[in-house]
Amino acid sequence: MNRLLALVASLLLASTVAAAPYGMHDLRLILTTTDTPQGKKHGLDTAYLERVLADLAAHAQSYPPRFDTPQDKERATQDATTLAGMLGMIVNGPNPHPELLLRAAQVNSMGHNLDIPGAAEKADALFKQLLATAPDHQRGRFVYGVFLASSARAELALPHLEKAAAAGIVDAAYALGMTHLSLGDTAKALTALEDYKRRRPSDTQVDKLIEAIRNGKVQINKR
Repeated sequence: MNRLLALVASLLLASTVAAAPYGMHDLRLILTTTDTPQGKKHGLDTAYLERVLADLAAHAQSYPPRFDTPQDKERATQDATTLAGMLGMIVNGPNPHPELLLRAAQVNSMGHNLDIPGAAEKADALFKQLLATAPDHQRGRFVYGVFLASSARAELALPHLEKAAAAGIVDAAYALGMTHLSLGDTAKALTALEDYKRRRPSDTQVDKLIEAIRNGKVQINKR
């Protein structure tokens, strides 16, 4: 499986975090059933869903995923597989909500980072469905761009990241810079990273990266 980077491994986290224990989640709690006068009403506990997705993202948003123990990784991989199946069934109906499409795409993109067979193809199809349904969903376009860049399709990622950055998504400017950098275009990488720095001056780490690029001290390793 091709992975673009030694640099773009952290592509979409403007700041990285150390691995922490992956939580214990009961995914059955995501599906809710409420008794109403008309009968049972089925729904989603979106707060719990977001909590599970946030925990997965903290470990598997980028490649390689980061876990304290092999057991944590195994449990997260199982959760990603189960959650992808659950959300896949939900969005398989007519007129799925864009936010659910985004979350289904996200969990499959993380599944790809966890080396789940077929996850990359599912993520790609769901992102395309999302943008066909809601072409102005810039958050979805941003996440899709990151997915493409981190799965060895940097050229395809660029237009999505450019549109997301132009729409005001600050982290898209960082991702755009890193993607240009992975392609060896340091001039465009600097332009995007300097744009990111203007928008997020509190991020002091990007100063070091910009300085390293200017001084020719950044190497791009592909494997």
